Amino acid sequence: MTEPLVLGIETSCDETGVGVVRGHTLLADALASSVDEHARFGGVVPEVASRAHLEAIVPTMQRALDDAGVTLADIDAIAVTAGPGLAGALLVGVAAAKGYALAAEKPIYGVNHLAAHVAVDTLEHGPLPEPAIALLVSGGHSSLLLVDDLAAGVTPLGATIDDAAGEAFDKVARLLGLPFPGGPPIDRAAREGDGESIVFPRGLTAPKDLARHRFDFSFSGLKTAVARWVEARERAGEPVPVAHVAASFQEAVCDVLTNKAIDACRERGVETLVIGGGVAANSRLRALAEERCAKYGITVRVPRPKLCTDNGAMVAALGSHLVAAGVAPSRLNLPADSAMPLTVVSV
Repeated sequence: MTEPLVLGIETSCDETGVGVVRGHTLLADALASSVDEHARFGGVVPEVASRAHLEAIVPTMQRALDDAGVTLADIDAIAVTAGPGLAGALLVGVAAAKGYALAAEKPIYGVNHLAAHVAVDTLEHGPLPEPAIALLVSGGHSSLLLVDDLAAGVTPLGATIDDAAGEAFDKVARLLGLPFPGGPPIDRAAREGDGESIVFPRGLTAPKDLARHRFDFSFSGLKTAVARWVEARERAGEPVPVAHVAASFQEAVCDVLTNKAIDACRERGVETLVIGGGVAANSRLRALAEERCAKYGITVRVPRPKLCTDNGAMVAALGSHLVAAGVAPSRLNLPADSAMPLTVVSV
């Protein structure tokens, strides 16, 4: 049987992505980012993101088809991020996908953005062993999931109760005078610093917290601790060692993420850990996960950095998985759901 040729559309935040996948093979991954338009505001502005998607969706679609060497008529199915994400941004992608599906008479799959971050790993490492534990870390989400059957759904084990890891990176970068988005600048600065020079708190790791929040995350207290440390130096008229602060903050985040992920693997008897989302591009997180997973005989799978951030390839990968599994397509009146729960993989 020929593997399905699936086109994926991603517009949940500030990246307009269109990908084309055949089975587990990536044929095209076209991307248009509006991040520079948000930088002066220090964060993503929903209205600006929506307008940027409107302007970018058609040329990005054409570029993806051209890169893949196919036409819309060749496509077997169209997948689109239906949630979670920014409501206005999601609507642009869902409306575009409906238009293309209707015009080309193709089935449409409205999929979960977070499940797509898990599925994209198959483009790098092949079929996903099931069960697996997935650690998803991005600007809006820090979650631990049990993946028994990606086509049927996932089981949430834990999530952030306040700031997600990516949000904390953005806020700490602003404190240190580093550009937005904060993840890459902090990662670069940290390479010149000592991650053990400042001991910042590890949220929800104390014994009293583990009883209720064993697999949950909290980075708000860490962000506040960094702010107070920096303010104390500035009040004292002392220079702020940006590299050391960045490295110590990054170490605290990565320490918590990897420890909880490995704890989940061991508690569930799972031998594969998949890490996805924008923060998965962080060099220290990748290195620490490899080091700690090796100690316990756990296989860690992390896509290359370009596939960790939001992109159309991940949506196409999940769509391809659903088609191959025989999952029924969505109805043409599928909604955009900004609060789509993790337990829903496709609408």
